Amino acid sequence: MHNRTVIILGPTAVGKTKYSIEYAKEHNGEIISADSMQVYRGMNIGTAKPTEEERQGIPHHLIDIRNPDESWTVSDFVSEAERLIKKIKNPIIVGGTGLYIKSLLEGYSFPIAKADPKIREKLEKQPLTTLYSQLTTLDPDSAKKIHPNDKKRIIRALEVYEITGKPISTLQKERKPRRLAAGFKLIGPNLPREKLYKRIEKRVDLMLEKGLIDEVKGLLKKGYTRDLKSMQALGYKEVIDYLDNKYSYDDMVKLLKQKTRNFARRQMTWFNRFDNVNWLLVS
Repeated sequence: MHNRTVIILGPTAVGKTKYSIEYAKEHNGEIISADSMQVYRGMNIGTAKPTEEERQGIPHHLIDIRNPDESWTVSDFVSEAERLIKKIKNPIIVGGTGLYIKSLLEGYSFPIAKADPKIREKLEKQPLTTLYSQLTTLDPDSAKKIHPNDKKRIIRALEVYEITGKPISTLQKERKPRRLAAGFKLIGPNLPREKLYKRIEKRVDLMLEKGLIDEVKGLLKKGYTRDLKSMQALGYKEVIDYLDNKYSYDDMVKLLKQKTRNFARRQMTWFNRFDNVNWLLVS
């Protein structure tokens, strides 16, 4: 890594897009998105994805690279971000997904083994007591740590054993997180909380005016179901509940604003853990 990598972070609606584009223009940079939902094609309004006009000709990476039913994980982000940082002259990482930024800054332990749908399907068909008995025999250390009713973790441990031939407990001891070299400059556009909340409420109103409900309808019509990870994104699941008559329109709007405010608070909790953030008051 080199010492030119800038990270622009902050809560939703604070103005990261506007600030980052101006910064990129000034420093001849290219933007790498650290937003876990802007990777999905067709999910534009609800993710506040910058339009071509808003990008002002600045190259943007890791936007519109997956369909909503395709996988995108933190390990995918770290791999791609590292590749792009090496390739781009002046990379600028921009986003509000705290786990992505933390994993890039501190190093990320990549998965021991990729999931195998066929193995998982076979294990899912077995009784939980049988699965736990197998785990106790094959990987007693993991069996001591995993509750007998935690089917998800039991299956994962057995899956790893079947793929690798080694207990997951052994593999976890063997691997070490890769730590990246220092050299990141962290910038955090910030607003007083009351002003941020007003901006959030205005953004929600604007998203609905731009056609968020029609965007969600279009995704559902294409066959993207509510159980997909992408469709669990803030804004999309609330609109789906509204379309399913779970909420009135006014209640949906009120709930979406409340959840977005809560989301912004959680983001700031993440970012306040980071050292050496240059917080800048923006208008």
